[in-house]
Amino acid sequence: ETFSTIFKQPLYLLLAGFVALTVFSIAVWMPNFALIAEVLLSDTAGVLEKVSFVLSLYGSIITNFTIVSASYTILIAVLFGVHVALLTYYIRTRRAKEAGVQSVGWLGMSGVVSGFLGVGCAACGSLIISSVLTVSGAGILLFLPFGGKEFGYLGVGILCYAIYSLSKKIKEPLICS
Repeated sequence: ETFSTIFKQPLYLLLAGFVALTVFSIAVWMPNFALIAEVLLSDTAGVLEKVSFVLSLYGSIITNFTIVSASYTILIAVLFGVHVALLTYYIRTRRAKEAGVQSVGWLGMSGVVSGFLGVGCAACGSLIISSVLTVSGAGILLFLPFGGKEFGYLGVGILCYAIYSLSKKIKEPLICS
């Protein structure tokens, strides 16, 4: 009921789609940021070739990601887009200072951060996790059963819970019980 009410409105549907595409783009382009910058700053390629090159990197979801990591990367992007749209609706329909707005906002953000720690190919995921952890702490990855992909699963779980919590808050009446 909450989803049909909110996503009937084109603004929230567009917002969710834009955020999902942005998160997905960052995840897919992350391993190639240096290459993208070099191509975009190059004087030898035209604008059309630069745009074509950047768009062609979306194909790396098939080549650089496993089926599992590609699945939860897409899922994290879509869930975060839905979360942002729900949060925007909630804030616009209720006072921004109401208790609970900050908690559900941070919950969704922590889901995305956790998801990005486990996103992508083994090289990218371990690179991100290794930069977050200290040198001695990076050895923890050797003991994780899925080699760091747990962060992606955790991100999906946190985002699902954040969306569930936010949906419940949206359905609550504006008056005291």
